[in-house]
Amino acid sequence: MTFSSTPISHVAPALARRTWIAAFAGLALLAGALPLAARAAPVDDAVAELQHDWEVIRYQAPAAEREKRFEALSAKARKVSESFPGRAEPLVWEGIVVSSVAGEKGGLGALGLVKQAKALYESAIAINGDVLDGSAYNSLGVLYYKVPGWPVGFGDKTKAKELLQKALALNPKGIDPNFFYGEYLVETKQPDQAVAYLDKALQAPPRPGRQIADAGRKEEARALLEKIKGR
Repeated sequence: MTFSSTPISHVAPALARRTWIAAFAGLALLAGALPLAARAAPVDDAVAELQHDWEVIRYQAPAAEREKRFEALSAKARKVSESFPGRAEPLVWEGIVVSSVAGEKGGLGALGLVKQAKALYESAIAINGDVLDGSAYNSLGVLYYKVPGWPVGFGDKTKAKELLQKALALNPKGIDPNFFYGEYLVETKQPDQAVAYLDKALQAPPRPGRQIADAGRKEEARALLEKIKGR
């Protein structure tokens, strides 16, 4: 059994923040703007680093090294999530990394990891399901069609379709939602319908800073299209 990963802050204590605002009530607008800007950059930078590390491991590292490197990245992702409580983006990427460890490990031993990833995606959705163009919906949908159903796992093709379609609605031109919906259609024996989505994945606009992931995902889309044509 294999699993797939798709694609896919610390704040001042509340009391201290209230005290600061009370003391400088005349600067309330500035006081509200500056902490938000200060928080945005660190979490964005941390998530971008996780993205880059993940795609290097996924698409460039030797297969024999991927599991251990993803495990190390999982620990790093956990620290990022803990450093930015209340933010959905790190939870999404922690889930993606944990899913990737499961994908490399495979077998029944991976079920605990995919349940962990599921919980991370669900936590991200509870905060903001639209974040990262719906990546939490997309990644959770992938788990639902990759993981075996009851009594072994929580897999559910109907639930997978619902989640993947939510991701597509949020990011209709995106490479990951189109690729994974196409893959879902192949795995549910609807290959002819999958072609249009895989073609969209190949035509998806490039994502800034995600060149490695884009190239790798497009190669996967081409391989799946070849599989459909050769069936």
